[in-house]
Amino acid sequence: MRIVLFGLLCLALVGLGWRVLGADAGAGATKPGTLAVPVEVGPVTTGRIVLRRRLSGTLEPAAELLVASQVAGRLAALHVDLGDVVTRGQIVATLDEGEFASEVSRAEAELAVAKASQKAAANAVQVTKRALERVLTLQEDGVASVAQLDNTDAEHAAAEGRAAVADAGVARAEAALISARIRFGYTSVVADWKGGDDKRVVAQRFVDEGGSLSPNSALLRIVELNPIVCAVQVPERDYGLLAPGQEGVLETDSYPGQAFRGKVERIAPVFRSSTRQARVELQVSNPEERLKPGMFVRATLELGAAEDATIVPYASLIERSGVTGVFELAGGAETVSWKPVETGIRDGDQIQILSPALEGRVVTLGQELCDEGSRVRVPGDEGAAATGDSPMSLDEQVSQVSTTLR
Repeated sequence: MRIVLFGLLCLALVGLGWRVLGADAGAGATKPGTLAVPVEVGPVTTGRIVLRRRLSGTLEPAAELLVASQVAGRLAALHVDLGDVVTRGQIVATLDEGEFASEVSRAEAELAVAKASQKAAANAVQVTKRALERVLTLQEDGVASVAQLDNTDAEHAAAEGRAAVADAGVARAEAALISARIRFGYTSVVADWKGGDDKRVVAQRFVDEGGSLSPNSALLRIVELNPIVCAVQVPERDYGLLAPGQEGVLETDSYPGQAFRGKVERIAPVFRSSTRQARVELQVSNPEERLKPGMFVRATLELGAAEDATIVPYASLIERSGVTGVFELAGGAETVSWKPVETGIRDGDQIQILSPALEGRVVTLGQELCDEGSRVRVPGDEGAAATGDSPMSLDEQVSQVSTTLR
């Protein structure tokens, strides 16, 4: 009895499989006039669709400044530290002033000596000039000889030469004093920059107080946080769609569920040979300075849009014999039509249909079992409920057969 029951059960399962597939062994789709195929459908809509690309990027400061010492010396004091706000023109560090003050004093003394020599040389010029004038007068009276005139003239010329040297000495001493004062001024290290915001933040400190510095030794790294720059790498296929001013949305794990908007500011004119990608920078407003340089972000760029586009679910696309198309369920029809399509912009789970014109609904699940003119059943439709063709599940029909045999 058990053997007979098992055989009948197997026959029932074979018949059920034939009923579910609704097709001959050589085709995967139902033929017109056969059992309706249960499918899911999605609407054909008209509206705006946006071409988006999701890229990974890194946040960078919009501007940064390395504050360095102009002269060698010992760091006496560092007035700011990591995370402190720095104002344009603020003194951020001070070097030991002793040696530089001594240089200024020495330069001032040398200038005083040079000026004294200049004064003495000027007096000598006046003396020799008056002597030369007397000799000229005496020669006119026949008292002074030509030799006396030549000697006096030579002394006057020599005095003028020494005066010129003294003037040069004064100029050199003045320049040395200016240089010494400038070097003394370098003992107060100032953070100054052009353009941008008047305030920046200390991002990195390189030295400690008491350390010895050489010329151009970096002390601090100061960055501007508002706005902030998002740098992404864009592949070749999207490069031609980029343009300054395009909008992007940024997300970061530091602030889950929050979006930050930015705009394309700069596009690199070259590609990296190793990755075949180009650098693109987005400028992002950061008034609260929550975004920080070095953060990893996911940037979604809007590269284009189409208005009044025909839009269908992306899941409705299927390929038959190398042709991409959809199964359309127009109006109140119970059968589907195969429509090869030309697609356009894809945005997530939706895609634009460029041609042909579609209406009604398209099959999104179960289209593998469909063919041109196949009858379909959409769960929830009133027409499907009225036909009574809704098939039971495999488990339900096996259970029913087993109960009948008992």
